[in-house]
Order: sequence, then structure tokens, then C-alpha cells
Amino acid sequence: MSLLQLQECPSCGKDGFKDHVAVARHMSQPCSGCNTWLQNLICLDEPNNPVNMDDRVNNPDMDSGGFEDWDEVFQGSSSEDQVHDEQTPTRDSEVMDSYPDCAQSYGRGYTFLDLFNVDENSKHCVMNPYYPFSGQRDWEVGSWLLHSGLSMGKIDSFLSLEMIKTLPLSFSSAKELRGRAEMLPSGPRWMSQTIPTMHPTKSPVVLYWRDPLDCVSSLLNHPAFHDELDFTPRRVYTTAQRLCRVYSEWMTSDDAWNMQSALPRGATLLGTILSSDKTNISTMTGDRVAHPLLVSLANIHMSTRLKSSLNAFVLTALLPVPKFIHKKKRMRGVLEDRLIHECLDIVLCPLKLAAREGIMLSDPVGHSRYCFTLLASYIVDTPEAMMLAAVGGKTSPVTTAMYKQFGDPFRHQPRTGATTLSQLDIARSKADPNNIEAFFCEAQKFHLNGMNAPFWLDWLLSDPSHFLTPEFLHLIHCEFYDHDVKWLICAVGHTEIDFQFSVLQAITGFRHFHGGISKLKQVTGRTQHDIQRSIVAVSADAVPNTVMTAI
Repeated sequence: MSLLQLQECPSCGKDGFKDHVAVARHMSQPCSGCNTWLQNLICLDEPNNPVNMDDRVNNPDMDSGGFEDWDEVFQGSSSEDQVHDEQTPTRDSEVMDSYPDCAQSYGRGYTFLDLFNVDENSKHCVMNPYYPFSGQRDWEVGSWLLHSGLSMGKIDSFLSLEMIKTLPLSFSSAKELRGRAEMLPSGPRWMSQTIPTMHPTKSPVVLYWRDPLDCVSSLLNHPAFHDELDFTPRRVYTTAQRLCRVYSEWMTSDDAWNMQSALPRGATLLGTILSSDKTNISTMTGDRVAHPLLVSLANIHMSTRLKSSLNAFVLTALLPVPKFIHKKKRMRGVLEDRLIHECLDIVLCPLKLAAREGIMLSDPVGHSRYCFTLLASYIVDTPEAMMLAAVGGKTSPVTTAMYKQFGDPFRHQPRTGATTLSQLDIARSKADPNNIEAFFCEAQKFHLNGMNAPFWLDWLLSDPSHFLTPEFLHLIHCEFYDHDVKWLICAVGHTEIDFQFSVLQAITGFRHFHGGISKLKQVTGRTQHDIQRSIVAVSADAVPNTVMTAI
């Protein structure tokens, strides 16, 4: 069997494609069974953004404040060195200092309707809003078939039924239906690329991705977020004496303020949020695994961004999950980590370019802004955070602490990007990075994982100790269940604590633990949250005060 016959869609599993370019074309169809799987994953429904790569250039008319040394930017600056705007009252007695001369608009840009109207078929929509379908009923049938997940053969069988033939449909075959669907306005187009590897793999490594800058632009320009975007860094205090800071949105953080201070005057800071996690699609049938990469904006209000129904996260890439052929399992892991960083470097290149030079983008009301896409956060679990920070096992990805030091009563020095890169330079001077075993041995001396070129290497103002932000599910809820709950079960006794939970009054909306909690398996974050509501009260009189204080 030739390699051409092995090409299949990484999302819906459909095979028989001639090459990976045909797979990307299949994934880019606006309405298809494959796109249904993507929508179920992230509720994707974003408009297209036709901004050219050629437009991503610096604006020569801006008064640049100059880029500073990136390691010094995160050190912050004293309030005496910054000129504050006039005190702005917020809630109650809160006082807010806004960053001056930032997030300015430069003339007329474009809106969502402008993009819709430049579509080649928009002239037909004036008379028929359901074009290229004949009307509403025709569109409803076509939309149902395209989202049903049926194969083209089954759609042809459905359309050949005598009852269906009596309907005034504008299409009579699956091929005609697909042709009409491809005439609809679509989101950013999918692209594909075969990644060459120095070591053999069981199958070719193919990367599927969309331009992340187009995805960011579609979020920034989306009309649903017209009053949900924040462009001005600010410092909020509880009183006019400015003794106590208030942190809420990302724009109230020190990182946002310090990043803005490194940008040209009048520039707009776009805090980019990335998120990725390896996901099992099927276990018993094919053992299919996906590694989606999602992108969002920290400028979107937190309450809006966290609602999955509002589509604030956009799928921008499906990272490959290869199986390398190597006799040592540890070296296979190093090769997989290197490949992920290589793919991230390819996918995120437009965002890195915009972070260095800036790009003119439009907000939802059509104002053109000089934007810089700096990395604000990368949301991952702990193993993937260690891989992204290029550190080895049992090592903190954000500090210099080892696992034996995790219990220290003080915070260790942050593991800055400059520290990691200098350690990699020393390892490269002693071993060739292409010799993975020798390079891995040298990297281990610095508690690194053998990564040669991290993806954040050339992303301005990106530092793992800052963009690897806490992830609540694992850092709080899972930590509580894996440690605090186990300690209390041992201190109170599993029989007693199970009895106490079983006799609690059942409350609508919260789980009632009829059999207790000591034998629970496959606990979700919601279950952990429900345990947290009662476990302190249940255990209060059964353990010493010092134990309860620690909990």
C-alpha cells in the first residue's frame, strides 16, 4: 500500500485522500461532518479575515518609544518613572491609573460587514440572503445534511429517495451540495505541511494549521465582542493612597503594564493566550489522539472569554502526535518534544512577526489600531508546561526549585528564559544537538529535557516564568483532592468521614455522596469542587487545629 492511500483527516478520520493538501481542503469546508467535530471541540464559528501578510509591516509614522532589554522589562518600573492619567474612580472608593498614550486608533479600518460585503457572492445576497441556496427551506435541508456527518454516498442515497425528489431543492447530489457549501464565506483557511524528521517515524508527520494572526484578527474584529474588549493597561487601588492593588482583568496586571511600556507610543497591546492539550479521541477503536492548539485574546473580558458558547477560543492548529522509531523510550520522548516545538515555531511565526514589527488591525467598530501580539499566557497542564519550558522531570517549569525543594517556605528564583537559553548554549558547546543522546546527557546537568530550540526563543517579551500561568483544574482542584483530601481521610479515618458525608442534607445542584468519598474513582473537577464545600465542616472536630489550619 502506498503512502498516498494512508492520508486521512486527523479530526473526523475520513481516509482515501490523495495527499495532505486534499485533507486540508476537506477541513476548510465551511460546513461538513469534519467541521462538526471541530465545532463540538471549541464551538468554532468565526468570519474570514483577508488581511495579507504583506500588510504586516511597521507603521513609520509612529513615535516609537524603543524596545528595551526584554529581561529588564519584566522587572517593572517605579510609579515615579511613569506619568499617570488623571485619577479615575471605579467601584466604591477604588482609584485607577491608566497607562498614558496607548491604544490609539488610526483612521478607518474595516468591520465584520465590510468583510462580508467583499465576498464575491455578496451581490447575490441582496436579493436572496440564503444564496447560494434558493431559500430558507433549501438552506435548512442543506445545512442539516452537511452537519449530519453522513458520507457523500449516504447523502446521495438520501437525495435519491422519491419523497425527497419532490422537494424543490437546488441540489440533487452530494457533490452539488458540497460545491454550494464551498461558495459560503469561510473562516481562516486550513493549510498543511509535511515535517521532515531526522529520525524515522511509523508514518509521515503532517502538520495542519491556520494562520494564527487571521484567527486573532477574527476575534478582535468580531461584533459580539464590541463592548467586551479592553485595550488600556491600568493599575487599580482600593483607596487614593495607593496602598493596596486590585487585580481582576489581565490589563490590571504588572505584566500588561510593563509590556505596554516597551511598545511604541500609541500602540495597542494584544495579549495572546494559547492553550493545548493532548486529547484521546478513541481508545478501543483505532487509538486516535489529537493535540489541538487554541488561541484567544487576554483583552477579552474574563467573564466573556470563559464562556464556551461565545467562541472566544479559536482552533488554530492540530499538532502531530508521531511515533518515533528508536530503541530507547526516553529518546523517543525527546524527539517528540523537539517536534512539538518545531511545529509551534512554524504555526506561531506570524504572531512573532507581529510582536516585533506590529500590524494594523481593526476592532469591532472599524477603528484601525497598531497592534502587537505578545504572549500573555499559555494554558497547559504541568507535564506539558515542563515540556514547553524545556525542563526535565521533577523540576518546576517557572522557578529554579527541584522536587526536594518544593516544600520550602520561600519562593525560589524564577526560571527565566535567559537562564534556560544560557544553559542550552553551554550544552551545545559540549555536545552536538543532532546527537540526541549526548546532548541529552549534557542538558540533564542543568535539569533540562534535551530541547535544542524552544519555540519562544525569538518571541519578544516571552518568558516561561511569566506566560506559564496557573491552571486552576490541576493546580487547585486536583492538588486538593490528591493531597489535602488524602491527609484528612488518614487523620479522620475513612469510615468516619464516609459516614459524615453520607448523612449530609442533600442540596439541589450539588452532588450528595451517599457512599462517602474515600473510594471515589475518576473524580471530575465538579466533584472535587463539591467535596471542598463540605470537607472542612465535616472534619473540623476530628483533627487538630494545626491540621485544619493547614488545610
